Amino acid sequence: MFIRLMASEDYESVYALWHSTEGVGMRSLDDSRQGIDKFLLRNPGTNFVAQEQGEIVGVILCGSDGRRAYIYHATVAIDHRNRGIGKQLVIAATQAAKKLGINKIALVVFADNAAGNDFWERMGFFRRDDLCYRDLSINNDNI
Repeated sequence: MFIRLMASEDYESVYALWHSTEGVGMRSLDDSRQGIDKFLLRNPGTNFVAQEQGEIVGVILCGSDGRRAYIYHATVAIDHRNRGIGKQLVIAATQAAKKLGINKIALVVFADNAAGNDFWERMGFFRRDDLCYRDLSINNDNI
């Protein structure tokens, strides 16, 4: 198993992994091939896949606004979990963000995603009860 930068050519495998993972919320435009290509172009050195025997078994998207980095859609195939792959992906993304001068990384996990919340807790990400997450969809086609 090795970790490498994600490429546009990985999209089909990565999308299939996301789609098969409970707790990953997908958006029609943001997570389309065009949406992910745009994200990779904007964040060329911070997105990684874990590959084993030619198969993508893990992925982490990490993007930055120049001040903070944000992690999206991090997952490991269920039959490859508990082997340190997720941790290695997090390390790769955090090291890449640190090289960019980023000092803090944030992420959002659905409250009912117990496995996801347990993983992020173990990785040292703590829950902020003093914040209220809000968003505004400005494109009704992005369902």
